[in-house]
Amino acid sequence: METYGLIRTGEPFRLRHALIPFACLIIMAYFAYHAVQGRHGFMAWLELNKEIAQLEGEQTRLSETRLRLERRVALLRPESLDPDLLDERARALLGLSHRDELTIFRAPD
Repeated sequence: METYGLIRTGEPFRLRHALIPFACLIIMAYFAYHAVQGRHGFMAWLELNKEIAQLEGEQTRLSETRLRLERRVALLRPESLDPDLLDERARALLGLSHRDELTIFRAPD
């Protein structure tokens, strides 16, 4: 029962012949899905990169704040005491000023 036009063989198509390719297709789909959507997949990698960029920006901002505060602290050291800064801090902490002075309070930086 061989015909060359329709490519038929002597035995009919069996479902068991398609079982291994179908199982391989299912396994490949499973791994492909988890490679993209899984806990360690591509989408998780993109989220981690976004979080890294955000945290690096925050680190930069905090480093600048720290440097600014370190400079102010350096001005209060005994070897490099700035009289104007000392006067400003004393007045702010004690809440005192001269009668002829105008005091303007700003929010802390």
